[in-house]
Amino acid sequence: MKKPCECSSIDEVRTEIDSLDAQIMELFGRRFQFVKEVVKYKAADKDSIVAANRRSKVLSRIRVLAEENGLNPDEFENVYKQLIEHFISEELKLIQ
Repeated sequence: MKKPCECSSIDEVRTEIDSLDAQIMELFGRRFQFVKEVVKYKAADKDSIVAANRRSKVLSRIRVLAEENGLNPDEFENVYKQLIEHFISEELKLIQ
């Protein structure tokens, strides 16, 4: 993996971005495997699956991580809200 300043063409930059996107998607896939696993430890009801307190903690942590990485915390909180909603719907399917 190159640093951005080490790239000498737009193609190199795009190759590195594509590589990062693949890694990000792999990590989201791994995260989803843990989401499916956590269902085993939750009660089989909607409140347990939604886990509002946990959701709030995750979103707060994402805001901090976004700021630490020079990213807009509002935008990345929104991204994670969508991600969490998707995973909640998947968890709800698993308990049915």
